[in-house]
Amino acid sequence: MAEVRLQNVSKAFGNLTVIPDLNLTVPDGSFTVLVGPSGCGKSTLLRIISGLEMPSEGDVMIGGDTVTLEEPSKRGISMVFQSYALYPHMTVAQNIDFGLRLSKTSAEEREARVAEAARILALEDYLDRKPGQLSGGQRQRVAIGRSIVRKPRVFLFDEPLSNLDAALRTQMRVELAQLHQSLDATMIYVTHDQVEAMTLADQIVVMNAGRIEQVGAPMDLYDRPQTEFVAGFIGSPKMNLLSGSAIGRDDVKTVGIRPEHITVDAESGDWPATAQVVETLGADTIAYMKGDDMGDVTVRLPGHMRLTAGERLYLTPARENLHLFGHDGARMETHA
Repeated sequence: MAEVRLQNVSKAFGNLTVIPDLNLTVPDGSFTVLVGPSGCGKSTLLRIISGLEMPSEGDVMIGGDTVTLEEPSKRGISMVFQSYALYPHMTVAQNIDFGLRLSKTSAEEREARVAEAARILALEDYLDRKPGQLSGGQRQRVAIGRSIVRKPRVFLFDEPLSNLDAALRTQMRVELAQLHQSLDATMIYVTHDQVEAMTLADQIVVMNAGRIEQVGAPMDLYDRPQTEFVAGFIGSPKMNLLSGSAIGRDDVKTVGIRPEHITVDAESGDWPATAQVVETLGADTIAYMKGDDMGDVTVRLPGHMRLTAGERLYLTPARENLHLFGHDGARMETHA
């Protein structure tokens, strides 16, 4: 395990600066997720940590050691990519211990490490199979096993679940969380999927245009976003972001309210609206409304509530749950 620190790191490709000036600490033993839209610089930052990219300026430290100029193999890291990168002609066991064979690890040690990784990842029954005989989730487990046997100080994951279907992604999220708990390792994980970020991380780093918007625990970001960007990015369904005029505030550029913090009434309320689309999901009902004066509003309701498209209703936001943002995009501390 090891703490990872980035000090004044910047990265430019020619005249294009993708990371202007960034400082970040990844605590020892944490599961830190870098999240943001495509092109925000999160994968570039991961590659800088791994040594696959050199920063234009700044330093990378792992476990207190400055590794900015070190080769990837000397950093004590292991990286799992979006593609499994398995050798199709090798068995699962051979794929897992491939790096150990290159490093001249003894056969006895290789066998012990492969057995331990297979136990952790529930791959014991598949060690003699080829990758083509495995499901997508099993192939991803093999790629993770190849990282585990190297006993790295830091695990790096670059969108490892994006090739899996929805059910497998959910299953693998659980397995990755369990893996982190069992290894107690430092893990840095890149994704554009904020649901993955919320469910996996104990620390989330929200990135936008190469800059860090906010760092914090998942529910800290959910309950108290520090910028309008974070407010609109974290949460599913997304937070409603409306004009300050919706609450009669000219000094507020944007007011945010989460869908679950809006009540619906057929006779009275703050915002008259019309139901456009209603999604019945079982435990929840998601209603997409058109406000008479403030545009689109999404509301999360209990699953037993029945609305129909075209129905006229009144919406009332919980005032204590309003988020106010100024014209600079930053959170305003003034209460609504």
